[in-house]
Amino acid sequence: MNSAQKTLLYPLVALIVGAYFLFTGLVDAKGFLAPLVTAIILALLLIPLANLMEGKLNRLFSSLLSTVLLLLFSFGVFILLSFQIKNFVDDWDKIKETMTPKIEQLQSYAYEHTALSSEDLEEYKKENDIKSMLTSGGNSGQQAFNFLNSVTSFLSNYLLTFIYIFFLLNYRRRFKIFILKLFSNQRKKQVKQIIDETARVAQFYLRGKLILIIILSILYSIGLGISGVNNYILIAVIASFLTLIPFIGNIIGMGLALIFGYLTQGETSILIGVILTFTLVQFIESYVLEPFIVGDKVDIHPFFVILAIILGNMIWGVMGMILAIPVLGILNVVFNHVPALEPFGYLLSTDEEKD
Repeated sequence: MNSAQKTLLYPLVALIVGAYFLFTGLVDAKGFLAPLVTAIILALLLIPLANLMEGKLNRLFSSLLSTVLLLLFSFGVFILLSFQIKNFVDDWDKIKETMTPKIEQLQSYAYEHTALSSEDLEEYKKENDIKSMLTSGGNSGQQAFNFLNSVTSFLSNYLLTFIYIFFLLNYRRRFKIFILKLFSNQRKKQVKQIIDETARVAQFYLRGKLILIIILSILYSIGLGISGVNNYILIAVIASFLTLIPFIGNIIGMGLALIFGYLTQGETSILIGVILTFTLVQFIESYVLEPFIVGDKVDIHPFFVILAIILGNMIWGVMGMILAIPVLGILNVVFNHVPALEPFGYLLSTDEEKD
C-alpha cells in the first residue's frame, strides 16, 4: 500500500468508526437528548412570541407565559384526541363486527390467489400465541407495571421538555453570548449571522408546519365527515400531524383512514370518499399550501430528506423522524456559512444555480 492510499484510507476508517460511535451514542442518549433537542426546536419557534411579549413584560414572565401557552395548546390537542379515542373504544364491538367479514374476504382472496393456506395462518397464530405467553409469562401485574412505567416515562419527558423550553427562552441571550465568546472577534459577525439564520429557518419551518397542520385538519375533517367516516376528527388530526414525516406520513394517514373508514363500515361510497378526500387535499397541500405557507426555506434535497427520516427512525423512532428535517435544515445553514463545510451544503441543497 503506497502513501497516497494510506492517506485516503486512514481518514475513511476514522470517519466510519466515528459515525458508528456517534449514532450508537445518540441511540443510548435518547432519554436525555430527545427532550432537549425537541425543546431547542420549539424554543426557536417561540422566540418571536417571547420577543413580542417583552414589550410589556420582563423576560422571565414573557418566557414563562410563552411556555405555558404552548403547554395549553398541547393539552388542547390531547383532550381533543382523547375524546375521539373514547368514542372509538366505545364503538369497538360494532367496528369489530363490521371488520370481521372484510378480513375473512381478504383471507379467502389470499388463499385463492397466493401460496398461503389456512394451515399456514393457523400455524402462525399458534407460534405467536406461544411467543406472547412466553414473553408475558401470564403475569398481568408485570404488564401493568410496564404500562405504568411507560406512561410515567412519557409524562416525565413531556413535562421536562417544557421546563427546558422555559430555561432556553429565559436565558437565550446568555447562550448566544456564550457561543459568540467561543470565537475570535474577527469571526463573531459571521457566527452571529449563522445563529440568526438558524433561528429563522427553524421558526419559518415550524410555524409554517403548524399552520399547515391546522388547515389540513379542517380540510380532512370536512372531506371525511362528508364521506361518512366515523371518528373523522380523530383520523383527520392524526393524518395532519403525520405530515410532519415527509412522504411516509401521507401514506400512513391515508392507510389509517381506509382502515377505520371503509373496513369498519364496509360501504363503497366511504372508500371512494376517503380516496377522493386524500387525493384532493394532498394535491392542495403539495401545490398550494406547502409552497406558500412553508416554502423552500429548509432547502434540502429530497434524497437526503429520505435518508434523514430513515436515520431519525433508527436513532429515536417517530420522534427522530419528526426532528430529522428541522435539524438537517439547521445543519445545512451552518454548512453554507462555514467555508470548510460548503461542499456539504452544496450536496444537501436543491439549488440548481450552483450546478
